[in-house]
Amino acid sequence: MDNTEKPDAGDERGQEVPRRNALVERRESTALAHPAEWRSHVEEDDDDTIDLRAIWDTIVKRKWTVITFFAIVMVSVLTATFLMTPIYRASLTLQIERQEAKVLDYQGVTPNEMQGDTKDFYETQYELLRSRSLAQRVIDQLNLGDHPVFAAANPSLLASLKALLAGGEEEPVEGDAEQIRKLKLTKAFLANLTIEPVRNSRLVKIHFDSSDPVLASRIVNAISEAFINVNLERRMDASSFAKVFLEERLQQLKVKLGETERELVAFAREEQIVRGGEQEASVDTQVMQEFTTALAKAQQERIRAEALYQQLESGSVEGMPQVLENKVIQEFKGHKAKLETEYQENLKIYKPAYPKMVQLQSQIDEMQAKIAEELAHVRSGIRSAYQAARAQEAMLQTKMDESKRTVLGVQDRSIQYNILKREVDTNRQLYDGLLQRYKEVGVAGGVGVNNVSVVDKAEVPLQPFKPKTLLNALIAALLGLFGGIGLALLFEHLDDTIKDGESMERLLGLPVLGMVPLVKRAGDAARELVLEQLDDPRSGFSEAYRSLQTAMQFSTQEGIPKVLMVTSASIGEGKSTTALALAINLSQMGLKVLLVDADLRKASVHRKLGLPNRAGLTNYLAGDSRPVDVTQPTPYDKLFVITSGPLPPNPAELLGSAKMVALLDVAKDRFDCVIVDGPPVLGLADAPLLGSITDATVVIVEAGGTRKDFLAGALKRLRSTRTRVIGGVLTKIAARSGAQGYYYNSYYQHGDEEGSRSAA
Repeated sequence: MDNTEKPDAGDERGQEVPRRNALVERRESTALAHPAEWRSHVEEDDDDTIDLRAIWDTIVKRKWTVITFFAIVMVSVLTATFLMTPIYRASLTLQIERQEAKVLDYQGVTPNEMQGDTKDFYETQYELLRSRSLAQRVIDQLNLGDHPVFAAANPSLLASLKALLAGGEEEPVEGDAEQIRKLKLTKAFLANLTIEPVRNSRLVKIHFDSSDPVLASRIVNAISEAFINVNLERRMDASSFAKVFLEERLQQLKVKLGETERELVAFAREEQIVRGGEQEASVDTQVMQEFTTALAKAQQERIRAEALYQQLESGSVEGMPQVLENKVIQEFKGHKAKLETEYQENLKIYKPAYPKMVQLQSQIDEMQAKIAEELAHVRSGIRSAYQAARAQEAMLQTKMDESKRTVLGVQDRSIQYNILKREVDTNRQLYDGLLQRYKEVGVAGGVGVNNVSVVDKAEVPLQPFKPKTLLNALIAALLGLFGGIGLALLFEHLDDTIKDGESMERLLGLPVLGMVPLVKRAGDAARELVLEQLDDPRSGFSEAYRSLQTAMQFSTQEGIPKVLMVTSASIGEGKSTTALALAINLSQMGLKVLLVDADLRKASVHRKLGLPNRAGLTNYLAGDSRPVDVTQPTPYDKLFVITSGPLPPNPAELLGSAKMVALLDVAKDRFDCVIVDGPPVLGLADAPLLGSITDATVVIVEAGGTRKDFLAGALKRLRSTRTRVIGGVLTKIAARSGAQGYYYNSYYQHGDEEGSRSAA
């Protein structure tokens, strides 16, 4: 190892404190020092957005899942479709009116629905079409129990599920075998029957599905005929019952009417009561009515006079209408007002004792006396009118009482007569009404008019109604496509590995220093892939590590850390490749670099460079070898390597020893940069020990291979030993795993093609 001049220890310690303080301040002021806060801002920006590109990348990534699911669904549905028995549907159209045609203007005995009951009426008709009684009538009429289609009387699986969901009746556990057979037959019949009302019309379509097209058309036509016949029979039965009932009631009322008429005539002869017409009142009643009218009028006049009298007695009379409407009083008041005005004007000139003033005052007093005299006349007239009204009312009241006693005497003698007469009138009205209704029912019952008619009869269907191959294929395609996409997204959601740099930054707060594409061997199989890719400066692999090298220069305040450890959460993530590639790139920059293979359990640096591993790091840590004895040159200028050496029994103790610290201190003085290829973090104590004695640590993450919880656990272990993790490197990015992969694998391939064309 080369000897370089060391700075003075005192100066170095004097400058170390402010430099560390400045470094701490800078790290605390950057986003990298506050990963949780920085991550929360990123999450706030991304929570409300849907990344369509990420969804598309997931679909492309898991295209075989989508294709497999799509193929399974399509094959299953099409196979089931072709194996299904063709079902034919026969259809018939009925027109149902709310009321039958009016041949006669007589009302039947069946109830007529009100205008607002239209919905209830048609719902009732639809349920009648679905009724078991109608179904059993058609089954018996066509003898469907012996037909091969209904011989088994077992509904299809789909029909059974529909009946179960609809809450159909359960089959009887015990009972007659014939009854159970009829019940199954009826259920199978109703399961294939469909009632479809035509919206905004009085039409309803009846459908029946069967594997026999001729049978389907026969059943639909039979249903319509049976429904019409049942409707007519119900009307005829109601009319017949009503006619018999009315005959019995008429006979009873006829006998009762004759009895009551005889009783009325006998009572009138016994009491000698003679009555005129039914609408004509008696003389006494007419007199009493006239007295009642006159008394009411007299009471009104008395009340009016009494109100004026009470007003007169309670206050001044000058405000009463009789005074205000009296022209004489109003003239006197006007003349008095003029005199008072003149008096007041002269009072400004003369004294009250002046002769002219005395004359005016006497005239005013004279007008006041005349006004008082007229007011007295008004009071006298009101009092006289009130007394006359009272006297008239009293006289009319006396005459009214006498007339009332006379009328009441006649009414007492006619009470029983009126009772008998009302009974006769009531019986006569009931008899006349029932007789008229009896004749109307008899005429209306003989007219066979129905409110249900067939619009289109059912024809034999020529094409199967189901299965619908095209529709089933379309549905299967949609289900297969969206189900496959959903399954792919589900698998992607359940896949908790780190897939891109954004997720690593967002979930773990770990800055991404570089992204390395996944490459495949294309040249000499005997040469290491990393060396093969680095030999081509235009490859995406080389450019990725040059970008990592650039990012490392700005990762700390001092630039590239003097001692940098490269580790990963688990094995096989590309940490040794990254350490070697980074060391080669730094050496090509002109820096003197030392690569230390500290993965003592599974060393690989010597194999990648083709170097012997007889003496290495373990010889120095566990033996008497010097650093210069275990350091080997490489084919790359200014790049030196310390291989791992033989596998020791206690790697963790060796890596945490004082000799390891001393080795890094010496290497730090002799080289521009020391890169340590550390062991994986999980399951081992080696990496946290090494991280505590290095200046910085870079964590390697395999895209689609490193689980999030593994990486989080690894970072937690590293930070528990105060390891300074400055960022991560995402490796093995597939060509279509994101924008970076596309850039690496399209831009550089394009550059290779341009180079080939130029060479040609």
